[in-house]
Amino acid sequence: QVQLVESGGGLVLPGGSLGLSCAASGSIFRINVMAWYRQAPGKQRDLVAAITTRGRTHYADSVKGRFTISRDNAKNTVYLQMNSLKPEDTAVYYCNAGDVFLAPNDYWGQGTQVTVSS
Repeated sequence: QVQLVESGGGLVLPGGSLGLSCAASGSIFRINVMAWYRQAPGKQRDLVAAITTRGRTHYADSVKGRFTISRDNAKNTVYLQMNSLKPEDTAVYYCNAGDVFLAPNDYWGQGTQVTVSS
């Protein structure tokens, strides 16, 4: 089993910045890919960004140039730096981990709320 603990999130003004982090523990040898998904009320859960152990990354078109995913393999932690936030970025953000790139894996964090509002 893999446990994912997220931190960060909160309320931010449009145009502001926020950082999320997600620390993995347990059977971390199972993890090649770490990713962030988000789910807004009434909408499906969508991939925001993903990163492999070797540093290959993928971003949703809606966040390219604004969000940056990074990873500290020694700490088994993935980060999401979010800049130039927009109200439409408001959602619950979930950390996800596993072995498959660009598809939901089995392990999820508890989710953290990000609200972009004036």
